[in-house]
Amino acid sequence: MAEAMGVNLDTWQGWESGRRPLANVKAGTLLELRRRLLAFGADPHVLTLLDAAMDADRIISATIYAEGEQSAARHPLADWVHTRDTAHMIAWALNGTTPPALADRPTKPRKGPVAKAPLLPAPDRDTFFSRLRDTADSAVRAGEDGILLHRQALYLCSYDQTPEATSWMGHALHARRDLIAARGWTPHWAAARSTATALVRLGDSQPLSDFIDRAMVDDDTAEIANLNYWAYWLGAIREPQADDGFMREQPTDWEPVRLMRGLVSGLHQAPGYVDLYVHSLWALLKSHRWLPLADPRLAGRLTEDTDRLLDRGGISHRSRRELSSVHYVLGENRT
Repeated sequence: MAEAMGVNLDTWQGWESGRRPLANVKAGTLLELRRRLLAFGADPHVLTLLDAAMDADRIISATIYAEGEQSAARHPLADWVHTRDTAHMIAWALNGTTPPALADRPTKPRKGPVAKAPLLPAPDRDTFFSRLRDTADSAVRAGEDGILLHRQALYLCSYDQTPEATSWMGHALHARRDLIAARGWTPHWAAARSTATALVRLGDSQPLSDFIDRAMVDDDTAEIANLNYWAYWLGAIREPQADDGFMREQPTDWEPVRLMRGLVSGLHQAPGYVDLYVHSLWALLKSHRWLPLADPRLAGRLTEDTDRLLDRGGISHRSRRELSSVHYVLGENRT
């Protein structure tokens, strides 16, 4: 492979083992590497994940080797809104969970002992989470300038399931519950949404339901922000974003079909968030009633999911009303 790629053998082995971060190579070298891999039959979709993988490396390295509160201002989580692909790459290194984009892809057996995942050693994982919690705390003290850093650091802290971390996470989240009580759009809307969804992971689903009622329903800006949030997270908005401000803008260049596909996939994968998925699908189909015609197979799958959810109990009255509306739109646009 080193010979085929035109690089030194030690360099190639360094990239494979992680001794040499790929993100440290020159831009021209990285571009040439991508082109050569593609020419040798590499999967184009996997190649696009190199960006997310390098972002994950940068976030992990910046956290492990952080020094003092001044490092928070330079932390990569303060510079841009990270994506689901990046979050999945970080989770791969922290808990060994294969990213969904790679989970169903066959791998060829290799000689000798080979790691099943790019899992960080336990001491490095402990250092990462400890310093990430410190980063989240310092971001709170930074006030308005630390909103994005705190929101994203807090989300990644939830990957640590140790009792001590869970206790810290619960305290940090409940300290921010005042954000959830705000009505409609505010500059802290995205942080409130993240807080409400993170509390679900701790077993408390009521704040998310309250957030939907207070900070989304009957507020056009907040409804747009929710769909933009999902669109960016699920890859329907492809342009990188420096902060959460883009969420309040009327969407002009994102892919509704891709967004619908992501929401339908998540509807049965994350039962704790069913209210959020249902409301988001309802809002998306309300503004894009033609979507079922764009992908009839996906619409059929959503119809089955909607029937299943309406037949069972355990969903809120709001979700039941919205599902009935979704069901009507799907039937109205059946081909």
